[in-house]
Order: sequence, then C-alpha cells, then structure tokens
Amino acid sequence: MQLSLGISTCPNDTFIYEALVHGLENSPFEWNVTYADVQTLNEMVLRGELDVAKISAQVYPQIREAYRCLGCGGAIGYGCGPLLLSSSANTFNPELSTTLPGANTTAALLFKFWYAHKFKNAPKLDYALFNEVYQRLLNKSAPQGVTIHEHRFTWKRDGLHLLQDLGAFWEQETGSPIPLGIAVAKKELGFAEIETVEREIRRSLQMARQRKNPVTPFIVEKAQIDDEEVIKSHIAMFVNDFSENVGEAGWRALENLWRLSHC
Repeated sequence: MQLSLGISTCPNDTFIYEALVHGLENSPFEWNVTYADVQTLNEMVLRGELDVAKISAQVYPQIREAYRCLGCGGAIGYGCGPLLLSSSANTFNPELSTTLPGANTTAALLFKFWYAHKFKNAPKLDYALFNEVYQRLLNKSAPQGVTIHEHRFTWKRDGLHLLQDLGAFWEQETGSPIPLGIAVAKKELGFAEIETVEREIRRSLQMARQRKNPVTPFIVEKAQIDDEEVIKSHIAMFVNDFSENVGEAGWRALENLWRLSHC
C-alpha cells in the first residue's frame, strides 16, 4: 500500500522516521515522502494532500474531521519550547514587529499566548519560514522573532538576545508539557491501517533509540545545521517518551492547546 508522508528536515523528525522512510522489514507500506518546513506541512494537511504527516499541534482543530491525531511520532516535552529572541535589545518592544515561523505553527500560538498575558493591544506580526526568521535576526533585518528547532541551541553563540522562553511560560501557566507537534493520519485510511501506521512509527523510533550513535548521515544531510553536537542536543531534547506514547499528560497538554487555539 502506497502512502504519502510529510515530515520536516529537523533532526527529531528524521531520527524518528528514518527507518520507516527507508523501509521497515515486512512493512505493508511504501512511503512517498515530502520533506518541508512545518508551516508548509501544515498547509498541505489543511488541503488534505498528505496521508500521514508531522504537523504543528495547534492546527489539529481545523483538520480533526479528516485526520486522526496519532499517539506517537510527535514532539511534546518539557524545556523545549520556542524562544523569543532579539537581534540587539535585551527587552521586548511591542511597538516593533515580531517575526513568527508561520501563521499556523504552535510557536505562533505560544507567542500570542504569552503576549496576551503581557499586553492589551494586538501584536505587530510578520511571518517567515523558520530558518528565515533566524537569518533575519542575524542580519538585523528583523528586530525580534520566535525561533524553533536547531536554533534553540545556537542563539547565544550567534550573539542574539533571549527575551522570553515561550515554552517555560506555557509550563508555568498551564502546569503541562509543551505540545509542539503531532503526527496525524487521514481517517479515510481506516482504523486498522491507522493502527498499523502507529505501530510502524513506534517501530522506527525504537530502532533509532537502540543505535549507539543517534546521528546518521541521513539526519545530517537533511538538517539545517552541520554541527553534530547541536544535532545530538536537538534529538535529546525533542525525542522522548512522549514521542513513543503521548500518554495522559501529553493528551491533557494537547487539549489545553486546542482549547486555546479556538480563543
């Protein structure tokens, strides 16, 4: 059975899905894989273009009629949220525009959640792909922006300024882990096939976690950064027990986020 799969090029996704992409032994599936930034994947799923995908958690209320949220393969955790950074200042300026990594991303929602607790007016926003947000901060064409993925580990080295850890604010306010990303599958595949997809994702993840070295040439090739230590740190932060089983705390965090997305 041929299925389409959409994942990002970020190390946590390629770590989890590498064995699945390359073909698990005795798998009933063949995968046609699209690699894209998370905003693009969100938009593809909103248009119903992918059978299985890793997307921003906050998009799910818009697609829940057509897609089932899987109990594995996502990104939920503690201490792993997006960072609000400045190119030069040490304090946030609500009069300046903030660049977000896509309108439909969980990072965008977490920024708005933080902003609403601090300011009464609507934020001034720009949008760019996640790697473009970081480049704009580096070349000072954007005064402040929200960064995700590998750039969580490089901002200090690159001379940027931390204004707010948006994940830490979420944890403080909700008492739940940070629900960044989820895996979804089209409901039209049927219950049995979706259950098999979940087993395949868990199998792929278990194989990755058993490797002595978590970083493979495939992961390095796809990553937006070539620093192997950063890649290792990225995998260690974003791949955890929630990746294999969302569990009660994970589902509770997702429900909190989905309620917020309706506000």
